[in-house]
Amino acid sequence: MLFNLNGQWLEQANATIPFDDGALLFGDSLFETLRARNREILLTKDHLDRLELSCRLLAFPWDRDRITTALNELCDRLPDSSYRVRITLSRGRAHGLSPDPAETGWFSISCREYIDPSAEEQSHGFDAVYAANRRVNPLSHLPQLKRGSYVDCLYAARFAQQHGAREALFQEPDGSVLEGATSNMVVCRGGTLLTPPPGELVLAGVMLRQIRDTAHPLSLDFQETPINEECLLTADEVMICNSLIGILPLRSLSGRPLNQCGMATRIRTALQERGAW
Repeated sequence: MLFNLNGQWLEQANATIPFDDGALLFGDSLFETLRARNREILLTKDHLDRLELSCRLLAFPWDRDRITTALNELCDRLPDSSYRVRITLSRGRAHGLSPDPAETGWFSISCREYIDPSAEEQSHGFDAVYAANRRVNPLSHLPQLKRGSYVDCLYAARFAQQHGAREALFQEPDGSVLEGATSNMVVCRGGTLLTPPPGELVLAGVMLRQIRDTAHPLSLDFQETPINEECLLTADEVMICNSLIGILPLRSLSGRPLNQCGMATRIRTALQERGAW
């Protein structure tokens, strides 16, 4: 693993944070996960734009230039392969519920090799289940952000693994289906791609935005609209997406088979052509 703390490259064992840091005590942190391929970090600007917005909304210290420099240095250190890159930001040390001044804040960048989805998964997809828990947003007056308080997604992802599935989809009491524990959801019906509207409970995904931008060149409409189980079970294809996996089809949901039409493959090809995956 490659590790950078505040612009300095370190051995992971030598990278430490104070025991009273707010990220450790309260999960008071922000993060982004990016994909690197062949010595290039993909969609860097989109991820940094979203991270900058989160910092502004939550008053986190933010130095885009330093983080950009560290990411550029990372590209020079990477062999030709696929990698998971994570940027983490902390507000810094906390005394009670009050953080220290902004100069105690820090950022880290970690990088480890990533195994891309197999050809079988890309073609035929994998199984998903409904999460046992609900999607939450403690900051319900703000849009869904990538915060260190990630327990709802972590629990849902582990629930999926325990039931032999790759992803868990969050469902509301009214039956609407929101997104996956680590992914956005896209549904193909006819010539239209559907996705739940981003907002309080649905993250405005970086890869989802790329898929939206590929819709018109593929002669597809793109709509943000609530989605329920009936929509999923009768769709031409149900897909999930994020910056690591790109876009993949689902073959079943909680044991019920889902239709497939090859749309994920079409979109993935378009994403690769535009350098987004």
